[in-house]
Amino acid sequence: MNTENTLAGFEQDVAGPVLLLEREGDPRIVTLRLNRPQALNALDDAMMSALVDAVRFVVADPRRRVLIVEGAGNHFMAGGDIKGFAKTLDRSGEERREHFLAAIHRLHAAIELLQRAPIITLAKVRGACAGFGLSLAIGCDLTIAAEDAYFATAYKTIGLTPDGGQSYFLPRMLGLKKALELTLLSDRISAGRAVTMGLVNRIVPPEELDGTVDALARQIAASAPAAMAGAKRLLVTSLGKTLSEQLAAEAESFAHCASTEDFAEGIRAFIEKREARFG
Repeated sequence: MNTENTLAGFEQDVAGPVLLLEREGDPRIVTLRLNRPQALNALDDAMMSALVDAVRFVVADPRRRVLIVEGAGNHFMAGGDIKGFAKTLDRSGEERREHFLAAIHRLHAAIELLQRAPIITLAKVRGACAGFGLSLAIGCDLTIAAEDAYFATAYKTIGLTPDGGQSYFLPRMLGLKKALELTLLSDRISAGRAVTMGLVNRIVPPEELDGTVDALARQIAASAPAAMAGAKRLLVTSLGKTLSEQLAAEAESFAHCASTEDFAEGIRAFIEKREARFG
């Protein structure tokens, strides 16, 4: 049974490059679907603009607790659109430089917004996940993949360097040596190897991917929002802080959560031996 509808208030074409879908009866969970299955959801200019607009729209609504990012069809995203890149070859090198610099700065603003926003992001990966698709997937807070998914940095094959935060995420997840290996050699990584390396959180049989991500999204959406947002903020920003700074941040976040009604509800529910009903 289809339990998702296109998101009210967001201008989109059902055949457009990005779709926002809202779970029926539950505005806390939103799905962002990359919607170019005929091109393995490769990122072209139209998808880039739609992706940026969709991210801004979702994070601006405080009702949204979880954003699921997925690809339409059998693949997550195979990277940038090579045919689109080819259309820039009649320009001078400097013109191409200016074109891509402006486009990627705009795209990167959306990546940074997802990192900073309190909404929890879940990547649901099947099939190809390469180039910017890999950046997007590993940049989400949790990444769940089907056992038949595969991953690659991919940039070196067309003479490019990473974008989308990939050079930020990979060394922090894998260490510098492994990050260099993946980037310089661009080997294809299986889902099994990806979970062992720490690129993804879990792998599941393809037929269980939708149900697994749905269950995780509902679990997070039902949790205390200040606690979820605070935990994400503490962990994401921790590597840039000293121990003293991080301890101070933990104290502030803990105290803020303790001041909320959700804390009171959690304590009462624990004492009464029932499930907490957070706001």
